[in-house]
Amino acid sequence: MDVFFKGLVLFLILHLSACSSVPPQAQIEPAAEDPWHNVNRKVYAFNKVIDNAVLSPASLAYAAVTPDPVEQGVENFFNNLSEIGNFANHLLQGKSAQAINDAGRLVVNSTVGVYGLFDVAAYFGMYSQAEDFGQTLGYWGVESGPYVVLPLLGPSNLRDSVSLAVDNKLDPLASYQPADHRAALQALKLLDTRYQLQDVQQLMIGDEYTFVREAYLARRAMQIRDGAPATHGDEGFDEVDEFN
Repeated sequence: MDVFFKGLVLFLILHLSACSSVPPQAQIEPAAEDPWHNVNRKVYAFNKVIDNAVLSPASLAYAAVTPDPVEQGVENFFNNLSEIGNFANHLLQGKSAQAINDAGRLVVNSTVGVYGLFDVAAYFGMYSQAEDFGQTLGYWGVESGPYVVLPLLGPSNLRDSVSLAVDNKLDPLASYQPADHRAALQALKLLDTRYQLQDVQQLMIGDEYTFVREAYLARRAMQIRDGAPATHGDEGFDEVDEFN
């Protein structure tokens, strides 16, 4: 489950210095990728209200009462569950080596790692490679479509919004029973994710909505390319050119 700034941490850290050179006027102009700018801003503002009133305080309270080793175990546990979706999407993209890595991580961490509480697989050189169905569609040439801010879920695009239904099917928590246990686990996952992003807001400069949008678009394009350098005509835009 996404929270407003989920997935932006790495990009923000890597590109903060470049973003600081963007003139203020450029930061408030709607982008071509954001034709629904006015509606998106309203949804973003709504998400911020919920975040400030509920999610951020709750995640801080969670961190305050949870020892660091337990927090790490919770993060590892949910990361281990995500290997199922990673495996399926790598298979759908024909990336057999990555799929084998995902399966290996799932087996090792679910057994030796005590149901995923410990990331033992990383000690064997098997590192998590996150993949979702939106990336799979992008890999096979499906265009991203307009930028969208989803209520409660945050930054997305039209292609990835549609793909959420498939991602949900690949999430073991979505069908976990009993339902009250599932709700508790999903709430814990949400709090854990939100706490990991507490420091991100301190890195933002200029117009927050624009900063998040540009970071999301650049990072998402980079994910579709599997980290390869952008070329003219690639989905999204070249993140280096965009911020220079």
